[in-house]
Amino acid sequence: MIALALRLSVSGGREALARLLSIAAAVAVGVSLLLSTLAGINAVDASNERQLWWNTGAAARTASAPVDPLWWRAHDDHYDGKPIFEVDVAATGPTSPVPPGMSALPAPGEYYASPALARLVADVPAAELGDRFPGRPAGVLGDAALPSPDSLIAVVGRPAEQIRTAPGARQVTTIADALPPKCDNDCPGMGVRGDAMTLILSVVAGALIFPVLVFIGTATRLSAARREQRFASMRLVGATPGQVALISAVESTLAAVAGTAAGFGLFALLRPLVAQVPFTGDRYFTADLTLHAAQMLAVALGVPVAAAVSARLALRRVSVSPLGVSRRVTPRPPRGWRLVPLAAGIGELAWFVDRRPQTTDGQTWAYLSGFVLVMLGLVVAGPWLTMAAARLVARRTSRPASLIAVRRLADDPKAGFRSVSGLVLALFVTSATVGIIGTINANRGVLSGDPLTRAAVQHGALLEDPPMADRVPEAVLARLKAVPGYRGAVVVHANPARVAADPASPEDPRPWAPGLVLCSELAGTPVVGGCTPGAEVAAVPMFQFLDLQAASTRQWPAAPVSTAQLAALPVQMVYVTTDGSTAATERVRTVLDRAFPDHASRMVKDWGSDQQRQLAGFRQLANVVILTTLPIAGCSLAVSVVAGLSERRRPFALLRLGGAPLGLLRTVVALESALPLLVVAVVATATGLLSAHLFLTSQMHYALVSPGAVYYALVAVGLAASLGIIASTLPLLRRITGPEAARNS
Repeated sequence: MIALALRLSVSGGREALARLLSIAAAVAVGVSLLLSTLAGINAVDASNERQLWWNTGAAARTASAPVDPLWWRAHDDHYDGKPIFEVDVAATGPTSPVPPGMSALPAPGEYYASPALARLVADVPAAELGDRFPGRPAGVLGDAALPSPDSLIAVVGRPAEQIRTAPGARQVTTIADALPPKCDNDCPGMGVRGDAMTLILSVVAGALIFPVLVFIGTATRLSAARREQRFASMRLVGATPGQVALISAVESTLAAVAGTAAGFGLFALLRPLVAQVPFTGDRYFTADLTLHAAQMLAVALGVPVAAAVSARLALRRVSVSPLGVSRRVTPRPPRGWRLVPLAAGIGELAWFVDRRPQTTDGQTWAYLSGFVLVMLGLVVAGPWLTMAAARLVARRTSRPASLIAVRRLADDPKAGFRSVSGLVLALFVTSATVGIIGTINANRGVLSGDPLTRAAVQHGALLEDPPMADRVPEAVLARLKAVPGYRGAVVVHANPARVAADPASPEDPRPWAPGLVLCSELAGTPVVGGCTPGAEVAAVPMFQFLDLQAASTRQWPAAPVSTAQLAALPVQMVYVTTDGSTAATERVRTVLDRAFPDHASRMVKDWGSDQQRQLAGFRQLANVVILTTLPIAGCSLAVSVVAGLSERRRPFALLRLGGAPLGLLRTVVALESALPLLVVAVVATATGLLSAHLFLTSQMHYALVSPGAVYYALVAVGLAASLGIIASTLPLLRRITGPEAARNS
């Protein structure tokens, strides 16, 4: 029977060959996207693994080894908004551990740079970046040390006596190869781990896979009606239900196997392009886009099996009776129980609003299962919603095309919803993703405020940290003033006596207490504010030097401190404003880094840069979801409409022979596809935003921030494009509903 099935699959002439090629092509596209999604998740894990060595200096690490200790100080730097991870090292003997990506430790006055950093140092003036690294390059870091091809990393050799007195310096005997059991803000190599990112990655992965699976299932149903007729004829001549099922499974599996093999080949071709997509804000190495053996086996076996099962389910009417194709029976209408899975998914997410699991794994399973259940619920409830909408419209219309369309939808709502199921899932995924990421972005701060504020460079520490220096040398101030684009500088002094602090709140956290500054210097940086008339020293809250909003109109209170007393106080921070150009801000940063190497220089916009990069990664994930799911859903819609036309070619041909104009049939097809699309799209969008709200309330205690006009415009454009896809298939009606299609076969 298998040999007969294979022969029948390819012996039907051009139509059979075209059908097999169409299914194989659709499956190939779906499989390649599915493999790219799985490989992208694996790439995140690979990037995380190569970032673990950054955590070598974490205080929680207790690993020891019989080797010479290595002095280690990790800190960050920036260039034009891009973070630079820098490690200062000093060996205490020949057996000091060596980080990955280098053959030996750099000697004092040498440094290793990542390829991207080495190119950047070579491309920009030394005064903007290269002068921050002492001495000469010792080599280029290998890929084993790089989370991404774009990573900016430097391992700098310095004298041991210089490192041991620097903040955060520690002696280590091993290089980290796992996350420490505890991180007290000293684990720079956390990667994309963390509750929010883990959960979002899991939900996004499921969101991407669902439309792909719908697409594959849709593709395997192409020309199902023609096959039903052929198989019914075989039943009439004596074929058993088992033989018909076997032939059907072989035919669908043959196309699915060919499509799966082509999908693996297409994935191999697309790997370099997929590697350029910054799923979490950074590109990945092409070699990281790998697949585990279990994943490849699951796809290679699962897709053909799914195709065979889909074919078997599609032909279940033929198995009932040899006359099943000729004697169609209206399917049983969907029952109300189809709303239960959707309600259960929403209910689960609502249950965890006040009962959030304490562990990351628990949260992942709780929220991921809720989102998956909601997506399944939309698919299960879709036919019932389609039937309800069709019956409602049927009561309010008398036009022939509308009556035919809504009656057909009411009779077989499953077929009507099937064509738009992929797009409905895409709308849910898009709404939930945009809602979650937009709300996180709104609550965690988008850079705003006066451009001059964002162009300011801050160097030093907050008041809860030790002072950065006893004084700022005049030579350093002179070099700052010599930078083209320099506007002004304020030296912020420590305030150990808490002068001008709020007497009503003596227990306020130290970062909110005021720093002491000269009014003459404050006049040169009006973006921070000014002094009261006649004052020489002002008390300015420290947060003002970190704020993204300008305070030009503020007058800060005078401090009862003389200029001589102020000069004797240690320096907490140096705040410099520029014209905002990259050259000016980076030259200022370099001057301060060289003068005070134990403290970091940041532009005001760099405060929270890790958070900003994470938010950028979240936004990138939203873009990936939108740009991936919508085209997949569009392809599913096109394939479904074409398959539906093929299944109904004989009824439509009979209508044409009976005098129905072609325009009427086109209106019927358009309404049959557009009505379930628009109705269920509203439900999917609302459900997506509700699910996002429940997740945000439970996990982050945020209320959903309504997406902006751009989102709603995107949804409108997506729906318009979907209607355009439906319209593009209508010309096929003329070709497939000719008189020859009305003949019994």
